[in-house]
Amino acid sequence: MAFNKEQFIADLEAMSVLELKELVEALEEHFGVTAAAPVAVAAAEGAAAAEEKTEFDVVLTSGGANKIAVIKEVRAITGLGLKEAKELVDNGGTLKEAAAKEEAEAMKAKLTELGATVEVK
Repeated sequence: MAFNKEQFIADLEAMSVLELKELVEALEEHFGVTAAAPVAVAAAEGAAAAEEKTEFDVVLTSGGANKIAVIKEVRAITGLGLKEAKELVDNGGTLKEAAAKEEAEAMKAKLTELGATVEVK
């Protein structure tokens, strides 16, 4: 018996939505696949990646030679105590997460001016 494509399409057109849903589920189970649309997921991920980044992390990598001034500025930026700010300057770490671009660039400029090494990610 040869496959009759036109008859198959006509049979599909005659089915109700519930019958089509059951048919799809049966085919998924039989062949071990899913009818989910991976193209739509990939397109959504691509669109999200294409959007301009609006939140940045400011990371202090080195306190530099003028650590006292850097510690003062870190305290002003973060609101940390003296001990915590000193540890952050000595060991490096994230100053602020999810900062606006302008805010992140301003922090980097101020700390770099004081001799620290800062990355904006």
